[in-house]
Formats: sequence, structure tokens, C-alpha cells
Amino acid sequence: MKCLKLRYHYIPIWEKAALTLQEAAAYSGIGENKLREITNEKGNDLVLWNGNKRLIKRKPLDRFIEHHFSL
Repeated sequence: MKCLKLRYHYIPIWEKAALTLQEAAAYSGIGENKLREITNEKGNDLVLWNGNKRLIKRKPLDRFIEHHFSL
């Protein structure tokens, strides 16, 4: 019986569709607490929930950063 070897392919942050809080903080330069505060606001399109896990959509995050002068 042969064992199946899995190879893990790491996807660069700038190619991912959704980022964890830690990845989004590293990608954007915005702190994790500030990102948590922003994504807690109602009506934003930045957050994608996977159960209890908060994922931040990368493209809407880019647009959010482009349109805001300060946080």
C-alpha cells in the first residue's frame, strides 16, 4: 500500500482572495485591532465569515485603503 505525499503550495498574500487578520495587517500596514474594529462595523463588504473565523477580502480592502485619508 502506497502512502500519498501531500505537497503544500504556499500562495503569496497578494494573490489570495481572503486574508486572515494577521495577513491583512502585514499586507496593509493597519494594526490587527484597527482591522477588527473596521470589520465589526455593520454594512461593510470587507469581512467574510468562515464559522467564527474572520477573513478579510483583499480587493475590497485595497479599495477601502484607496478611498480613506485616515483611520
